[in-house]
Parts: sequence; C-alpha cells; structure tokens
Amino acid sequence: MIEFQLDTACGVATYLQLVQQVHQALRLGLLEPGDQLPTAQQVVAKLAINPNTVLKAYRDLEREGLVRPRPGQGTFVIASLSHTDPATQARLLSSMTSWLRSARSAGLGPDEIEAIYRTAFRNYFAEGVA
Repeated sequence: MIEFQLDTACGVATYLQLVQQVHQALRLGLLEPGDQLPTAQQVVAKLAINPNTVLKAYRDLEREGLVRPRPGQGTFVIASLSHTDPATQARLLSSMTSWLRSARSAGLGPDEIEAIYRTAFRNYFAEGVA
C-alpha cells in the first residue's frame, strides 16, 4: 500500500501532491490494478489533513480512470501508467539505490543528494538527450 508524504515547502497543493504520488507509484509499478489505496481516514490520521482533501484527490484519480471506489470497501486501482517492464524497473531502482549508498558513504546528506540529482536531471533533459 502506498505511504503518502507531504512536502509543505514545495508550494504544491496537498491534494495534488497525493495525486502526483499515486501517478508516480503507478508509473513505477509500485501500485497495480487491484491494489487498494489507504482509506481517507488512514491518510487523515497519518498526515493530519482535512478528509475533503483526500477525497478530492481520490475523485481526481477516479475522473482520470485510474481508481474506482467500492462502497464499504475502499478505493482500488483499476489502471496502470507503467510503460516499463518490471525487470527493467527493478534494475534501475537497484542502480539508483547503489548510487544513493555511494553518495551517503561520501558524506552527503539528503538535501545535498537531492540537489545533485535535480541538477543532473535538469541538465540531462535540457540537453535534449531524451
């Protein structure tokens, strides 16, 4: 089950952060059709946000055709956004995890690691390599 996290400093609306995290989990294959999303009550208890915020995010995901509520049961994933096979995803995740370990071993903290990653990401796509 997905574990939502909020970044209060990013300037993105809370409900959009929830939607984006579901999109990301679907792209990475971490959520698949049939998986249940946390209930609004669970998300509210963990993140201390308004229940209507969670419901708005789930309604947006439903309008996109990604989830469907089942009365009395919860909200379930009905579609995937993953275009990469699971073996490729696992290999890439392993490579990224190895890189993160190397960065931590070099004494870098989470903020420094994120800054390096974001710089590399921006540079890569700015060069039109993709």
